[in-house]
Amino acid sequence: MPKKIPQRMCIGCQVMFDKRELLRIVRTPEGEILLDNTGKKSGRGAYICSGMDCFKKVVKTKKLAKALKTAIPEEVYESLKVHFHE
Repeated sequence: MPKKIPQRMCIGCQVMFDKRELLRIVRTPEGEILLDNTGKKSGRGAYICSGMDCFKKVVKTKKLAKALKTAIPEEVYESLKVHFHE
């Protein structure tokens, strides 16, 4: 029996992807917001596909702030931006 691959929805384009194809951004219990490469950090997570279009949409519509239930400082967006490609 093949192993089930978990699916997650991109908060930008609302499309379902395999969990491993998406970038997970997490708000840790301490309140810091960072990129979770392992997918195992504790805290509230949000998934975004790696396209720059989705990232721009998420920033413009403040969907990341809604998903993580916290205000996102501009410098956090700047530090995350390098992980997305055109």
